[in-house]
Formats: sequence, C-alpha cells, structure tokens
Amino acid sequence: MHRHGYKGRKFSRERDQRRALLKGLATSLVLHHKIETTLPKAKELVRYIEKIITKAKKGDLHNRRQVIAALSTQTAAFKLVDEIAPQLKGRTSGHVRVQRTRLRIGDGAQLATIEFVDELKAAPKEEVKA
Repeated sequence: MHRHGYKGRKFSRERDQRRALLKGLATSLVLHHKIETTLPKAKELVRYIEKIITKAKKGDLHNRRQVIAALSTQTAAFKLVDEIAPQLKGRTSGHVRVQRTRLRIGDGAQLATIEFVDELKAAPKEEVKA
C-alpha cells in the first residue's frame, strides 16, 4: 500500500479522539502561550493552529464562530481573537515555533515545546470604577 494522498498523523487514535487531542492542545497553547508535548504532536499542532490564527486575524463573525468551534472553550477563543491575533497582524504565517527539548524518561519519546514566535503582551485589564 502507498502513502500518497494521506495527510496528517494518526497517533494510533480514532478520528474523534484525534480531533479532541488537537483541540485540547490548541486550547492549552492559546491559554498558556507555551506548552510541551511530543514532537509529532507539536508538528501536527502547527498545521492546526496556523489555520485557526489566520481565521482569528480576520475577526469577522463567521471566522470568530469557526475559531470557537476549533477550540475547546469560548474563553480561549475570545482570548485568541481579541488579544493574541491583533498582536500577530504583522506576520502572514509562521506564528508558532517548535523546538526540541529532551527525551522523556519513561519511553524515550522526543519532547518539544511549541510557542508563539512573537512576544505576546498581556492585555491591560480595565478597572471598573464604582
């Protein structure tokens, strides 16, 4: 059998489990700005998150709803669209970087960190005067 035309990694999971895995990793990346996972998962997450960031940068209603659907929580989706995406406007692609870190003790798996390339600033919180 050939590998032609088969995109993406399977991770020894069924389709729903793979989708949930990528959603969870993407949500964690948006909330924490940097996560550590295995190298194949990080490489697959790059493909997934780049498309979501592109939609978040457009920011209209349809794309906002697609971002909400692509991430696990609305909190993460709103943070991506309202806080992170405006800071990434100057870049057309390559929003995240993957760096190999260490071998995992238990099984020797290659671990990697994935993080945003640009330094993200925390949005200033507005004080409510009573």
